[in-house]
Amino acid sequence: MTALLEWLANLPPAVLLQGSGTAYLLVNAAHILFLGVLVGSIVALDLRVLGMGRDIPLSVIAPYLSRVAAGGLALAILTGVWLFITQPQEYVTSAAFLIKIALVVLGVINALWLHASTAWRQALLPDARTPRAARMHALASLLIWVSAVLAGRWIAFL
Repeated sequence: MTALLEWLANLPPAVLLQGSGTAYLLVNAAHILFLGVLVGSIVALDLRVLGMGRDIPLSVIAPYLSRVAAGGLALAILTGVWLFITQPQEYVTSAAFLIKIALVVLGVINALWLHASTAWRQALLPDARTPRAARMHALASLLIWVSAVLAGRWIAFL
């Protein structure tokens, strides 16, 4: 495992960030921006599923916000991996980092589970009342993603 982590830390993209404070700053800022896109779109969607903004049909806003969240997730993962390889030995021993990764995986599983459910299909019908199961997924999603953001912030302090 140590050899793999050392290999990752010596990849050219990692070396670039290790040697340039400006490059690291830009990638870190991009990571935060994409996390904002991800979490912002998820919060907006979850709040709509929970009943806020009922004047906007869920069938209209959900597909758009889901795609925005997926794009934010993909770009946050890309920039996150790039940041990870700069110090992989430190990150794999960081409790905050490991908790953040577990929460991100849990958040993705929750979203996939919801989107594959009958409750989600029912919620997207015109003038449909959002099923309780969909609302519970939205509430869980809010808790998971806010927790992931907090765990991510703790990485720098633990």
